[in-house]
Amino acid sequence: MQTSELLNKYLVDTNTWDEMYKNDSVREQYQGVVEFMQELSVEELNRKEEMARKLFMSQGITFTVYSSGEGIEKIFPFDIIPRIITAPEWNYIEKGIKQRLKALNLFLKDVYSDQFILKDEIVPIDMIYSCPHYLREMHGFPVPHDIYVHIAGIDLIRNSDGEFYILEDNLRTPSGVSYMLENREITKRIFPDLIPRNNVRPVTEYPNILHKNLVSLSPRGISNPTIVVLTPGIYNSAYFEHTTLARLMGVELVEGRDLVVDGHRVYMKTTSGLQQVDVIYRRVDDEFLDPLVFNPKSMLGVSGIMSAYRKGNVAIVNAIGNGVADDKAIYSYVPAMIKYYLNEEPILKNVPTYQLNNNEEREYVFSNMNKMVVKKTNESGGYGMLMGHTATDEEIVRYKAEIMKDPRQYIAQPIISLSSAPCYMNGRLQPRRIDLRPYALCGPGGIEIVPGGLTRVALREGSLVVNSSQGGGSKDTWVLAG
Repeated sequence: MQTSELLNKYLVDTNTWDEMYKNDSVREQYQGVVEFMQELSVEELNRKEEMARKLFMSQGITFTVYSSGEGIEKIFPFDIIPRIITAPEWNYIEKGIKQRLKALNLFLKDVYSDQFILKDEIVPIDMIYSCPHYLREMHGFPVPHDIYVHIAGIDLIRNSDGEFYILEDNLRTPSGVSYMLENREITKRIFPDLIPRNNVRPVTEYPNILHKNLVSLSPRGISNPTIVVLTPGIYNSAYFEHTTLARLMGVELVEGRDLVVDGHRVYMKTTSGLQQVDVIYRRVDDEFLDPLVFNPKSMLGVSGIMSAYRKGNVAIVNAIGNGVADDKAIYSYVPAMIKYYLNEEPILKNVPTYQLNNNEEREYVFSNMNKMVVKKTNESGGYGMLMGHTATDEEIVRYKAEIMKDPRQYIAQPIISLSSAPCYMNGRLQPRRIDLRPYALCGPGGIEIVPGGLTRVALREGSLVVNSSQGGGSKDTWVLAG
């Protein structure tokens, strides 16, 4: 069977924006891929898919699911058909993300210093002080170059109207960038001619840009500062990513036990003695970073690291306390932050969001639960979420009771349709829902966003949940050069 038959059998939901098809015709950006696919037989596509699976397996491209009960590590599901973004679409996304990050960074600086945005009642003060990730220890803390968010993963979706919306800001320890890089390498291996033929922009500069930014943050004015990636260890769901980034940047991967603080300086234990550390790209959450300041039972952090940070003897990336800006309850105030700090209209829109500690909004949500997705404000990975359209009456009743215990910890959003993209599954081409997480790097020289990102795929038919922990996969993301 030829792939032209697969394309003919591809069924698009008319209520969904499909990335490849518009009114039964292939969108211009996908023409090159479709023409290439038509040169291949289904047997060849099956071989490509099997080759991709073996490459992921042999290279250990995994993630961890804690709740699955079938072992710890899983191969990250990969779809061989790329998701394609045009140059004008990318320019629009890039401008919108840069604008948003400028405002969020100014918000973090303000909320940990003068708090003008609270005094002017743009953001309610009780919303900040009730946020579990607002850290009073960071108040008045001199953050180098005033950069709080060095690395951001901003989640975008495209609605049925074709417009991009921001779904979520990830400003603490955003993950997934290693899959963006590996997806591109796998695509190059299985379709070596396809990328140059389609004028796709590269993503390989990400580790170099990140390394350059980390070097620029070194408190010591030396040409070759010591940079480390601090990981919680092999049982962390993103451990593969920690090892990948350390390797690609040529820096040490360390755990808390490999570091020690002496005289308000951080040192790494080496076979030739202690070596001073200048910059820590940490993938350990705030509360586990310093047992002397935060969780005293933490075995993942380093005692005294906050004192070294406060003295300016070590740079920590991302800054501590960023969680107050990516709390899902704060998300709905970001458009107001953009207007307040930048005096600009937001380029990228938010998804409409209801605060469940507001009585009127909660009443409205409770009356329309079957049309809502309800989320815990400080959960990630798709956990603690209720999809109203698929929930049973019992689940909804139980969830409402949970919300009433602490309404501040929940928000609700109307269920968004999410655009679909073609996926090659079981020898067929099938539409599946997708989102996009581009990665932005903020350094003293400004904000840089590699052209691409992680396109996550809801692999289950009809599902809107793309998280890998909930059975999602990913695909290579192409940004065309022109």
